[in-house]
Amino acid sequence: MKKVILAVCCLLLYPYLSIRARQQQAPDKCGAADFKVVNEKADDYVNTWMRDQRIPGLSLAVLKEGRLVKATGYGMANLETNSPATAETVYKTASLSKQVIAAAILLLAQEGKIGLEDRANRYLDGAPEAWKEITIRQLLTHTSGIVRDPGDYRPYQEQPVGEVIKSVYSLPLSFPPGEKWLYSNVGYYVLAEIITNASGKPWNEFIAERLFKPAQMTSTRTTTATDIVPHRASGYRRTEQGLINAENWIAVRPSGAFLSTVLDLAKWDTWLDSTDALPVASLKAMWTSATLNDKTPVHYGFGWSVDSYLGHARIHHDGQFPGFRADYERFVDDKLTVIVLANADQPSLDRLSVKLAGIYEPGLEAPRFVLSASVSTDKVARGNQVSVTITAKDDGQAAPDSIVEMEIWDASGKSVYKQHQADANFAAGQTKTYVFSWTPENGGEYMVNVGAYGPDWVPSYAWKLKAATITVN
Repeated sequence: MKKVILAVCCLLLYPYLSIRARQQQAPDKCGAADFKVVNEKADDYVNTWMRDQRIPGLSLAVLKEGRLVKATGYGMANLETNSPATAETVYKTASLSKQVIAAAILLLAQEGKIGLEDRANRYLDGAPEAWKEITIRQLLTHTSGIVRDPGDYRPYQEQPVGEVIKSVYSLPLSFPPGEKWLYSNVGYYVLAEIITNASGKPWNEFIAERLFKPAQMTSTRTTTATDIVPHRASGYRRTEQGLINAENWIAVRPSGAFLSTVLDLAKWDTWLDSTDALPVASLKAMWTSATLNDKTPVHYGFGWSVDSYLGHARIHHDGQFPGFRADYERFVDDKLTVIVLANADQPSLDRLSVKLAGIYEPGLEAPRFVLSASVSTDKVARGNQVSVTITAKDDGQAAPDSIVEMEIWDASGKSVYKQHQADANFAAGQTKTYVFSWTPENGGEYMVNVGAYGPDWVPSYAWKLKAATITVN
């Protein structure tokens, strides 16, 4: 019987085998790859990163070709009780919740209960005339023009979703629907209200029944400040004096509504790729960049950011909540998923996730850069311009859409000036030179630091401190 189960696991034909069991069996007994070395390399990288960033606790899941190859925790879920973080630690997932709201909307559309081109006003009570052209599609893609956050949001009160939505009725749209892109948490409140009205059930109950239950996400639920939640992580905020307990908001935000674990999110990832989830056409729509009225792409689908990294398709989303960070990366071409949850609200986790992706997939390994800087004069008078020449050599694979940055730091280590070149496309082995300039206002000794980054600053490829010095008289 054991041999039969192992064989089925290796053929990936046993979808309801628990993810924890698959994690234990797949790397050693399926014969596809030995992940021991890369897992150890990932452990070393995460531990070093957490130490440098002063992160109390973090949990990680990695799936390769639909198989869970790593699920573990690092550090502490609760510093006061000395409870370690594990793959079963429960975190606030913040804006990772948007993909769940979007999936529920697509499920209702599949059943014919709503249409993506339906006007949002159809499902709202007393919506203003200015909203009459806003469609459900535009709410999903943040192109509705609705403001980012509610003005009347009270984090320590339980507010009905409808009341929060009505609090922004008096505010003008940021732009006509479909004309621009603006990240809108309020838009996802509206989507939650649409789910409630179209399904006949509270939005969170509909999601629990129709999404979490079939995906077997037994540890995922709506955020609560009062219920007993086993394995719950405490959230922390970093200050100059050290870590302190973060605020624990009572209000439930549909835009960032859920508690979950990396194991449950791994189940979600597997379920999305299964025939039991949404139709292929719905998933394709969810993971396709939306366009504005003039057909300009916005690099956002339905609850997911959609772009590329090193020429590889990248579907992802991050999240932030007081005391928590989350990041979810799907590299579709490589059949690789990296999910990271942490109980500190700084820094963002996307740089870590993309670096980890490079450990598990060589084609995603961050290019190596050699950086240097020279200045037109090492001494300059205040008010006079000094030119800084930055040389960046791509010593690894090709790096499209890169960023090269110069920072000027004063003697105390404070950044006083920044300048960068975006959309820099490097071929493997290529060297490029950039001339930046700076006009100092105060005297003293200054350092020129240089960095190279991926698209939108993710990840960091290289960083060189004190590439040059400038004395200002």
